[in-house]
Amino acid sequence: MKPPPIPEAGALAQAKFHCPSCGAEATWNPTRQALVCAYCGTASPAKLEAAPDGGTLIREHDLVTALRAVPDSARGWDTSTTSVRCQSCDAISVFDAAHAGRRCDFCGSAALVPYEEIKAAFRPESLLPIRISETDVRDRIRDWYASRWFAPSALGTKALTDTVHGVYLPYWTFDAQADAHWTAESGYHYYTTESYADSNGQQKTCQVRHTRWEWSSGSLSHFFDDELVPASKGVKPKLLRKVEPFPTKELVPYDSGFLAGWVVERYQIDLVTAAGAARERMEGELHGMCAREVPGDTHRNLNVDAHWSRQTFKHILAPVWLLTYDYHGKSYQVAINGYTGQIAGERPYSFWKIFFTVVGGLLLLGLIFLISGRR
Repeated sequence: MKPPPIPEAGALAQAKFHCPSCGAEATWNPTRQALVCAYCGTASPAKLEAAPDGGTLIREHDLVTALRAVPDSARGWDTSTTSVRCQSCDAISVFDAAHAGRRCDFCGSAALVPYEEIKAAFRPESLLPIRISETDVRDRIRDWYASRWFAPSALGTKALTDTVHGVYLPYWTFDAQADAHWTAESGYHYYTTESYADSNGQQKTCQVRHTRWEWSSGSLSHFFDDELVPASKGVKPKLLRKVEPFPTKELVPYDSGFLAGWVVERYQIDLVTAAGAARERMEGELHGMCAREVPGDTHRNLNVDAHWSRQTFKHILAPVWLLTYDYHGKSYQVAINGYTGQIAGERPYSFWKIFFTVVGGLLLLGLIFLISGRR
């Protein structure tokens, strides 16, 4: 069966949407989940592509076919956009050509240079609309500041939230059916009683553990659904992992209305590289699943032979709020999942807070030992 065709290039992510009431530009509002006019407040919904069964359509594409050749119909942004590469963090941002002289939304640097694509970008076909509002994000960041025990006391006032930006990050998702056969040596523990002479020459006994090894084998089938691989270079991978997962079951078909007024990062991890990373992760998870199937108390020489099928992928956009701030000359980044609100970030540490905590702990231990010695 042939995979479903990838649709022709349509409206661009940053296309402008005009208010049906006054004609002014409308942008996507995460609180109201609609396109909202900044002048008259009129709200209008984004239009979703309908599936034959009446639901919304999210397409999966055959991975093997795509790795051979990605069709040109799935590439390209509209000519009204501008792409720039940040010379500081290397992120590539795509935004409305009318926005000029802006700073990097990922690191705050003003060192932006025009970026000309050698090959047009693979266009995303589905996304998660940004759902967490900016007001909510600022509250979450302040709470996060307050919960950092060893952070400097001035962090909450000096690391301000006025530089928070909402962006859409590129992700690849991968599906695959794995049918595995495994073999291993199962280890079964047993104990024997043995005698020995202690330092005084007295005979004593103890239980000594031994392991009996037996060959075992088995089969396992598992379907990997929407394994996420970030394609961003603007946000540090360790932060993205901490704010994941993104609920891919709630994806909606790509509609430029959802992205009106927001910055989109162009993917920099290509399909081939992302597919390799996803397969490596899947193989690791599959090995762990097979290891848990091995009977006995322990095992060794586990060998997994897997057959992979039903391999598909999607290119999606996921919303993230970013805060990049400087504290005493060093840059830190905070990321907030724009759909679930999960937050993770980097922060400075207070030398004096850590010092007095360690000193206080040592004094407390010394006091405990002193009291114990008097008893």
